[in-house]
Amino acid sequence: MATEAAINPAVAKLNEVRAEIGKIIVGQQKVVDGVLICLLASGHVLLEGVPGLGKTTLLRTLSRALSIRYSRIQFTPDLMPADIVGSMIMETDDRGHKVLRFQAGPIFANLVLADEINRATPKTQSALLEAMQERTVTSGTTTHELESPFLVMATQNPIEMEGTYPLPEAQLYRFLMKIIVPYPSRAELSRIVERTIAREEAHVHSVLGRDQVLELRAVCREVLIAPHVQDYAVNLVMATQPDQKEAHEDTKKYIRYGSSPRGAQALVECGRVLALMRGRYHLSIDDIKEIAVSVLRHRVILNFDAHADGKSPDAILATIIAAQPSAA
Repeated sequence: MATEAAINPAVAKLNEVRAEIGKIIVGQQKVVDGVLICLLASGHVLLEGVPGLGKTTLLRTLSRALSIRYSRIQFTPDLMPADIVGSMIMETDDRGHKVLRFQAGPIFANLVLADEINRATPKTQSALLEAMQERTVTSGTTTHELESPFLVMATQNPIEMEGTYPLPEAQLYRFLMKIIVPYPSRAELSRIVERTIAREEAHVHSVLGRDQVLELRAVCREVLIAPHVQDYAVNLVMATQPDQKEAHEDTKKYIRYGSSPRGAQALVECGRVLALMRGRYHLSIDDIKEIAVSVLRHRVILNFDAHADGKSPDAILATIIAAQPSAA
């Protein structure tokens, strides 16, 4: 069972990572925490926002604060699946014989930045499916294991922008959280400009290594979940499913497909990490409420009425969460 002796050092290490990221990234604390939650919950994260908000910079800074293997894939319309997972190449050995050898692609890393993922074609996007879900890559008849920890950190522009392809639902569901990156406030924008004109650039120090990340994951898995908190997560997910008797009125009116069981799993996994980050070794309903929209916004599919009435997944989920009773 997790104890304060294990949690206090873990919280201290996470605060160090936050401090290093804060040397480069101004504000955006919820976004930073969301990325760290996905890292420790063994999931993948999707950041959505207009260009210029620092999405790529945030993920690149995180890679500098962690001493683990990092790679970046710039998604473009002409990117091919082999450019991501790798391909078989022919080599000549010392005796002059031709042999086939698998050349690993950039997916073979601990942190993989998929930059502007929705600018690639659906065929190329689907190349990530096996790696994200199974942590393996299959080439021909051979399956290659990906080293743990493995985290895909993807950025995308809003799908209304020119030259974007919507991600397939099957791939969206493989992201543990979808985080919307907002515009900075006036004070934050002023600090960004001040750092831009500063004479010296801040240096980010490495805080955590691979083994330490895995140790933090193990501590997160020890965070306790009371039965009534687990029931709250289950009930919240079922309230998004229009064919269930627990469905909210807005669910029946505006949602075509609700969250799958993965949504309930993601709520408790992300909630446990958030509880640890807050210095507690038990999950609370408030933890689930705090991360619920980021966990579920890409797991519900709206119907035509929702689009006609100008409803967004965030607005509908906020209504469902507010109406969900917290008592057992």
